[in-house]
Amino acid sequence: MVSDVEAPMTKHRIFSTSVASVYPHYIAKAEKKGRTKAEVDEIIRWLTGYSQTALESELAKGTTFEDFFARAPKLNPARELITGVICGIRVENIEDPLMRELRYLDKLIDELAKGKKMDKILRG
Repeated sequence: MVSDVEAPMTKHRIFSTSVASVYPHYIAKAEKKGRTKAEVDEIIRWLTGYSQTALESELAKGTTFEDFFARAPKLNPARELITGVICGIRVENIEDPLMRELRYLDKLIDELAKGKKMDKILRG
């Protein structure tokens, strides 16, 4: 099995998965802990630079994670301040750039679900 830290020879299947298919899981995870869809959207917009309208359009189109991050209007430079462990891997050690972006998003959603304040999540 290939870990997130190693450079994969073939593309990881999450890259070709639609963001829209995972998005409801982000919402459910947040709402289960008393957080909101609006906060999830704010995190995604902060990370990627998409407007709310553009985010909703990408979700409606069934855009893959690979295309979603490739077309992101402006990846937030402060995302590099995101550190810690997600899925047993240190985010800052992930070599594959796309996998690192995905894990940044996962980490931010985890922080939201753990009750962290939005200004801390958004590295304010």
